[in-house]
This record gives sequence, C-alpha cells and structure tokens, in this order.
Amino acid sequence: MLSPFSPPPTGRIPPLIQSDTGYRISYPQFRLYVEALAFSLRTGVGLSRNDVAFVLSPNSTRVPILYFALLSIGVAVSPANPLSTNSEISRQIKISKPVIAFATSVTAVKLVEHGCKTILIDSPEFERMMTRRIGREVVEVEVSQNDVAAILFSSGTTGHAKGVVITHRNFIAVTASFYYQRQQRSSPVVGLYITPYFHVFGFHYTLKSVALAETVVVMERYELSKMLRAVEEFKVTHLAVVPPIVVAMVKSNLTKNFDMGSLEAVGSGAAPLGIDLIEAFAKKFPRIFIFQGYGMTETSGAAVRASSPDEYQRRGSVGKLFGNNEAKIVDPDTGIALPPGKLGELWIKGPTVMKGYVDDPKATSETLVSAKWLRTGDVCYVDNEGFFFVVDRIKELIKYKGYQVPPAELEQLLLAHPDIVDAAVIAYPDEEAGQVPLAFVVRRPQSRLDEGQIIEFIGKQVAPYKKIRRVVFVSSIPKSPSGKILRKEVRKIYLPDSKL
Repeated sequence: MLSPFSPPPTGRIPPLIQSDTGYRISYPQFRLYVEALAFSLRTGVGLSRNDVAFVLSPNSTRVPILYFALLSIGVAVSPANPLSTNSEISRQIKISKPVIAFATSVTAVKLVEHGCKTILIDSPEFERMMTRRIGREVVEVEVSQNDVAAILFSSGTTGHAKGVVITHRNFIAVTASFYYQRQQRSSPVVGLYITPYFHVFGFHYTLKSVALAETVVVMERYELSKMLRAVEEFKVTHLAVVPPIVVAMVKSNLTKNFDMGSLEAVGSGAAPLGIDLIEAFAKKFPRIFIFQGYGMTETSGAAVRASSPDEYQRRGSVGKLFGNNEAKIVDPDTGIALPPGKLGELWIKGPTVMKGYVDDPKATSETLVSAKWLRTGDVCYVDNEGFFFVVDRIKELIKYKGYQVPPAELEQLLLAHPDIVDAAVIAYPDEEAGQVPLAFVVRRPQSRLDEGQIIEFIGKQVAPYKKIRRVVFVSSIPKSPSGKILRKEVRKIYLPDSKL
C-alpha cells in the first residue's frame, strides 16, 4: 500500500521529517503507525468503508499517517483549511457528511457547534492508537479503485465551495504518472512541499512521495527563513511552492545566509509564473532548475508538468501532458478542437479526472461534458512539440498566494451590507501575493461608508486569504442583459491604465 511503485525502503530513509524539531519517522515505523491507527479506527472507533472523515489540521507528521490509515480502510478523507470560518466549515461539513472529525487542540473549537465526534491528533489518545502493538491483527478491507478516496473543496464562480470527489483510481493514476516520469538518481528525493495538506497540491504530493519511497520535510507553516534553514539542514533536493515564494526567493537577501547546494529544482503551481520572474530566478540561482505544473482539484492536482531538465528550459510553459491523460484545446463557443498555436479552452480527459461534485449533478454535468471531458475554464494553447501554455482564465477565480478566492462569494457578502447597492470583485496584480481581491462598490446615496469599514466587514466573515485588500467606489457596475457582471468592462472603465 505504502510503496506500490518502488522497492520497500530501508530504515535509513525517512518518509517524514518534522522541520522545526528534526523528528524523523522511518518507513518501517511509518508502516507500523499506519497499520496500528487503521486497526484502532476500524475496531475501536468503528469506522467502515465508504465513511467520510473530516480533517481540520495544519501540516504535521501525523496528518499523512492519518490519511494513509483512513485510505487503507476505505474511509474518504475530507480535509479543510484550519483558517476557515464557522460558516465555511458548516457548509463543508454539510457537503461531505462526515461520521467523524480529526482536529488539533487548537482547531477543535471550530467543530464544537457541529456536533461531530472529534479525535484530537495531538492528544495522548491518538498517540496510543498510533503506537499500540497489534501483532498480526492487521485490518484488511477490500477497497475498490472506484471508491471515494477524498472529498476536496474547490471554489467556483458561483461563490460556493463544491465537494470534488476523488477516487483511489485518480490518486493511483497521478502517482503512476510521477513514477514513469521520474529521473534515475543515485540518492533519494528529499522534498519540501510548502502547500498545506488540505489542498489538493499538498495532498497528492505527500501521497505520491511516500508511495515512491521519497522523503517529505514537513513544515507547519511557511516562513522564508525557516524554509531556507530546512533546505540546508535536511539537504532538500526539491521544493514545491507557489509564485509568491518564488518572488521572495528572488528578492530576499536571506538566501545568502543558507547553503542551498542540495537544491536541484523548484516547482511552482497554483498560478502562472511570469517570464520576468522565471528569468530573475534563473539568474540568481543558475544551478537550480525552476519549472511549472498545471492541475486543478478536479484533475486530482495534476495534469500537465515539466518533468526533465530539457523541459524545464521551455520558459513560460507549464510542461507536457501527463502520459495517461488526453487533452485538447477547444473553441469555447463552438466546442470544436483547435490546432497547435491557437488559443482556446483546455479540456482534459483521463484517469486523473474527478468522479464529479458531491450532490451537485448540475455543476457536474456542466464541467464533465461529451464523454467525460473536463472543461477546465482556462484559456491555453499548445505548441507543435506538445508544450502547454496557460494564457488566461475563463473562470474568474482570484489566485491569492496560491489560494483560490471566488469573487462571487465576496460580492454576495458585500451586497448583504445595508449601505451597498451593487458590487463587483476582480483580481488585482500584487507582486508578493500574485493577485489580491479588489472591490468596486456602489454606495447607497448619502452613505458615509468608507474603505476601512468595508474591509473590516468582509474580514470578519471570511478566512484571511479571502479578505478584500482594496476598495474603489464607483457610480455603477457594467452588466450584460442577463445581469452578469462584465468584469472586463469594469477593468476598462475604472482601471484604464492597468495591465489587467
């Protein structure tokens, strides 16, 4: 289960290292912890195949152990951002319908009002469940590849979180793609993946790393100095980050204080990297490859990726299609496939594509069309050599430090304010965050509502990464005859000099 694609690793190679303490777990220990926890969850807690477990925790070495234990007994994992508000958690629990929750002593307070039985993963009870001696009493549960492995949350332009159903087959396909694209090497990969484990990026990177007998350095939260120190101390070979971290690495003088000689490659995802930023990184770190990948929650986190030094050199490209997938660039109006070099919507088909959205057949049918082709909503093109380039997004999601922020959700909250009669939210470029939410607001006549009050009003209702950062007061919001906000017109009218 733990290493289906690689020979069983020796005790010298740890799958997990806690960055702040240096605590290491060997592969034999990891297997024992997973088997003991699975046994406890099955026989003691009473979890069964097809149950759902809600997880609300920051990154720690115990989270991957929990994930593998749950997956091994056929329980679907449904993780959420520990920074989520009570209303966001309430909606996520309503979607995933968990029979149990796992949290920390800090995050558990957010689950009290939901009446869900909760086990603290930083408690002595969890420690006992994970370390008990079970001898030969290993729990064996027959799990099908079509069973649900995870329900991950993805926000769309409707403004509401949707539960994305990912199967065991989806994750196996992603891992298999990494396995067949891997480069031969004399020493194991040591990866530091900054993205949180509730996000599909962090989720699948952790699963595939353990399956491929690699080492994962676990950071609870990102700080540039701590990340660089971890690279030096644990001889990290691969970093997986989001664009704001690439910006920080390029601009900060802190990098001079640490030995980064072990670092071979930095992979960036969640939002495109600009050519200027890529070139600045290459100039500062000439021995470190930088590359991009492309994926969505709906593709189990991966679909297109640069996977070799030759492919890393194709600046601006997100790489080539995973070997077990199909893709086409489609005219979004006609549905006709387009030739190389032509802009269109990227459609993807294959074993990494989600099963659908939980209890949302309408959204599922709109996204999975024509024999299970996934409409990504992203404008792309592919060149004659098969390299993909992401140009723009049809979907209006704002990418704040790798997080997805739906404008419609913020617009709905703005319109709930008594002094706001209309509103539109767009992405505004920001060097550190990538993009920030910018709100255009039409106030009620004679209202004295100011920018600070609006920012505070929204900030109390959403997770930190969703906060509105700027407000512009306007007289009207341009809309189509059907009432849809014309965001391009908003930009053109109110930000005529912007490069948005």
